[in-house]
Amino acid sequence: VQLVESGGGLVQAGGSLRLSCAASGSMFSINDMAWYRQVPGNQRELVASITGGRPTNYGDSVRGRFTISRDNAKNTVYLQMNSLKPEDTGVYQCTMVVEAGIRTRYWGQGTQVTVSS
Repeated sequence: VQLVESGGGLVQAGGSLRLSCAASGSMFSINDMAWYRQVPGNQRELVASITGGRPTNYGDSVRGRFTISRDNAKNTVYLQMNSLKPEDTGVYQCTMVVEAGIRTRYWGQGTQVTVSS
């Protein structure tokens, strides 16, 4: 299973970006989908997560500005980021828990998001 992210880039503060992460390969279903971000010198932090049948979950710093969604038919998770701030800068990684006989967590390679002031 491979996860491929897209949609990162450079944006001014107050702007918006939409990240996508598509899974490919052999799988029966995908349970958890989530986005994390990594800033140099800091621990990787949860940005948002979405699990079938449960409420979405957001990190405190992004709640109200970011929206996570999923398209199960396309095995894709999205992250709509609005009202971006310079402190949102980092490498954003998607992760999914895939059912293919056993449960396995996979990670994407990451996509850079840079917000200029």
